[in-house]
Amino acid sequence: MDKTITQDFKILLETRLEELLLEANDTVSEMTRSKEDFPDPTDRASHESDRNFLLRIRDRERKLIVKIQKALARIEDGTFGICDECGESISSERLKARPVTTLCIHCKTEAEEMEKRGS
Repeated sequence: MDKTITQDFKILLETRLEELLLEANDTVSEMTRSKEDFPDPTDRASHESDRNFLLRIRDRERKLIVKIQKALARIEDGTFGICDECGESISSERLKARPVTTLCIHCKTEAEEMEKRGS
């Protein structure tokens, strides 16, 4: 993969990683600061529901952070953009859509088909 393109992906991934880490820190500080007492059970339930939803989002983002860190490591070791299964190049269109991917579209399609058959 071209060094310029790889550098563009590195900047994109580092920017997204920084955004996710800032959001996570904001959530943690907000939740530790917030000690609201709701006398109304409906308000309390609504607040808990919103909080649980936010925590689920942050958990998904935590998993994305790990994937971004792995993608950045692949950039450093020169394996970014190479399919883990077949060793072929991953198309730049696929990487633009999902920069953390480790599979080319062909191998990903096959994996999804196998998953469907197994379910």
